[in-house]
Amino acid sequence: MPLILLSGYPSSGKTYRAQQLLDYFTTKIATSTDPRHTRLTIVHINDQSLGLPREVYREAKWEKDARAAAYSAVKRALGKECIVLCDGMNYIKGFRYQLYCEAKAVQTGSCVVCAATRFGQRGRCLWGDKRDEDVGAGRLVPGILKNKLTAPEVHVGTPISTCRETNTRLFNDPHSGGGYSEAVFENLVFRYEEPNGMARWDSPLFTVPYDDETPPFDAIWEAMVGSDGTVKVVKPNMATVLTPASESDYLYELDKTTQELLQTILDWQKDHLGESGGEIALANGDTIELPAAPMSLPQLQRLRRQYISLNRQHQLAQNRIRANFVVYLNNSFQ
Repeated sequence: MPLILLSGYPSSGKTYRAQQLLDYFTTKIATSTDPRHTRLTIVHINDQSLGLPREVYREAKWEKDARAAAYSAVKRALGKECIVLCDGMNYIKGFRYQLYCEAKAVQTGSCVVCAATRFGQRGRCLWGDKRDEDVGAGRLVPGILKNKLTAPEVHVGTPISTCRETNTRLFNDPHSGGGYSEAVFENLVFRYEEPNGMARWDSPLFTVPYDDETPPFDAIWEAMVGSDGTVKVVKPNMATVLTPASESDYLYELDKTTQELLQTILDWQKDHLGESGGEIALANGDTIELPAAPMSLPQLQRLRRQYISLNRQHQLAQNRIRANFVVYLNNSFQ
């Protein structure tokens, strides 16, 4: 099931939005009669659940370890029947891309919910091939997705000054358990990389203005889980597919077998000087058909290197290497 990343400036309301999503999904699953929905579980991952203090963002090494802990927790939780809410700033686009790849590796979708940071803009929202001309104040149009959600783009919301005021209030309240020191807050704001709905790892992007009461629950549920009875499966690409384990001595056998066949050709030519063409019968029943002109060692080595390069990644069964190389040589000699 999908991975939902929450992103935004520090103290912009991400944990509050995550709790709203958690409550909505819990109620939606509990009241659903669809067996595909009732077996779903929800995992909420944030700094507090991982026991990470806010001061980890003061030092680069501490922050790197904190991101590694969050990455490992998300990777363990991702699965076919688990909705993962990753509540954190997720302010580095490279980190969001890593999590996107992990979600794609298990063939499940992902989206980004952004506590918006730009103020005073009006947004557009792209639903499949239909563009809604005005979504007013940056709010996503309510309703059911009619096409596949590609990249909703809306940019309005929490001004930095509001985030700064909220952070100062939380930091000075000893009972809140939140807030960053002024230096850490300003550093995180400076380094924040805002999600871009045109990037595949940030798409679909749901931007939630700070004055909206709730996120677009129905749109997120429809895009990630769906209510039409069809399972949303993401097709993995070559970058996220694990290559099957190969035989430990495959490259050794590939090198050894091809070298033996080249030596067989050179020995035959040495014993048949002056003869043009000819056929070499091998013990396994295969036949090498030589060209009219004798083949020199550099020519044979070039063919051998080409064959090894072709089959280094696309591996053959070891018992097929010899026969396949004979076919390759015969085609090259023609």
